Amino acid sequence: MQMTTQVNEAYRTLKSPVRRAGYLLELNGVDVGSETNTAMPPEFLMEQMELREKLEETHDAASLAVIEKDVLNKKQKIEAQIAESIDAKRDFESAKDLVRKLMFLEKFGEEIGAAYESLEA
Repeated sequence: MQMTTQVNEAYRTLKSPVRRAGYLLELNGVDVGSETNTAMPPEFLMEQMELREKLEETHDAASLAVIEKDVLNKKQKIEAQIAESIDAKRDFESAKDLVRKLMFLEKFGEEIGAAYESLEA
């Protein structure tokens, strides 16, 4: 039973880009510090505020789809940057910052999902 739990946990870690990158950083002695370090670059925070404003103003599925696509594109770019930072450059510190940005976008993606659900209700 314990082995099954470990396999399932490993699968969840490998499946999630955020968890996978966090694990790779941990293996290389870098703590993402997502619980204790919440400082982000001001331009990134402004971008997040603008996305949230758009989300609050959106009341139809077509507009949500546009926001969702934009967020997905941003996530894919950051995932590519993380891969380059970890694999090619071995620059774990900048990968750490990118992982934290990706975490913000993942959370925002959940908010988009909730917005879709509220449209259906």
